[in-house]
Formats: sequence, C-alpha cells, structure tokens
Amino acid sequence: MSTLYVMNPNSSQTVTDGIDAALDPLRPMADGMGLRIACLTLSEGPPGIESQAQADLVIPPLLSLADTRHDAAGFVIACFGDPGLHALRDRTTKPVLGIQEAAVASALTLGQRFGVIAILPASIPRHLRAFGAMGVMDRFAGDRALGLGVAALADETTTLDRMTEVGTQLRDRDGADVLILGCAGMARYRLALETALGLPVIDPCQAATATALGRIALDQSHNPDHQPGDHHAR
Repeated sequence: MSTLYVMNPNSSQTVTDGIDAALDPLRPMADGMGLRIACLTLSEGPPGIESQAQADLVIPPLLSLADTRHDAAGFVIACFGDPGLHALRDRTTKPVLGIQEAAVASALTLGQRFGVIAILPASIPRHLRAFGAMGVMDRFAGDRALGLGVAALADETTTLDRMTEVGTQLRDRDGADVLILGCAGMARYRLALETALGLPVIDPCQAATATALGRIALDQSHNPDHQPGDHHAR
C-alpha cells in the first residue's frame, strides 16, 4: 500500500499526534484510494519552529527523511512556513504540498478576506513574505499573534481562550470572513474555534492533505518530468 506522508519538521511528538488526529476525517477517502496517511516526526528538528532560521535548518534532514520513504505516493510538509517545499518538489514528481500554501488557497474559496492566527509576533514577517510571493495580499485581512510558543499550545484552556480573543479581533476589527490556523500545533482547536466565532476556520494540515489526496487521485504533478499513470516515479 502506498502512503501519503505528512511530515512534521519539528521534534514534538505531541504536535505530530495532534496532526494525526486532525486527519482522521480524511482517512476514509485515502482508504478508498488504496492509500494510507502516515504522520512522521523529524527527530532532528527543534521542539517548535518559531523563526526563519529554525525553518531553514530543518530543510536538509527533512529532505533526507523524504528520501527514505520509497512507498510514498506524496508528501505534506506540516509546518506553517513550508520549509523545504520547493526543494522537495525539485526532487520528486510525486505531489508535494505545503500547509501554508494550501491553507491560503483553500481560504480563497471560503471567504473574501482571510485572517491568520500566528503563534508569535516574530512569525508574522515570514507569513507576509509568503503571502506577498503568492500574490494574495489584496485578499488578506490581517495576521495577529497569540503570543504563545509551540510548546504552550498544549495548554488547551489557555490556548483556546486566546485563539478566540485573537480570532474575534481578526473578524471584528480586520474584517476577516475566514480564518487560518497559523501553526500545525493548533490542529485540535479548529472545530471549537469555528463554533465560537461563526466563521470558517481552516486547519492547514487538513487543507494540504485533502489537496494532496486530490492530486494523487487525478495523477497530477508539479513536475514536468511526471509521466501520467506512474504514481511511483521519482
């Protein structure tokens, strides 16, 4: 059985477990395609990726991890910032999705102006660079930080309260009508936040995995060397 690998570039198994649970609604789709979804933790990564420097440093071991997965049908890079996205696309014809890019693309189909809930203020310049490169700033409402690091997201009461506060600001002050969770470690909070705010909320790992499954089903690739019908070409 081929596998769609969802790779967490940090070393937090708690984050990986949260991603894994968030992907349960997509597993029946994968099963119907004869695929399994497997979440991996990059042991060489930091406990949380909170800066551009940390994101850049995980790229070589992340690429090495992908290289060992010979049964891969595709890859999802489960870090908001998409470290190594284009490098991995250069190395394979299989679908490669980054959760940030996929989340923004999904948001544009669910609302007119998207807002992002970041972990820390230092994350926001990275997000803005990516959104500018994607050419979506005219649909961007705002990006506000929780002031919580990746490890602190495990405190469910504090995190959900703070996410609700920040999401309310994005909705009421910035005019966002769809929200994106700006960290893979937020996966468990999507439904509760959607209920609290009355807006569509996108978990980026779900968005990227759903897109990857569609690419696999349609046998589409970013790579011009891809030969249709060869799901296992590298």
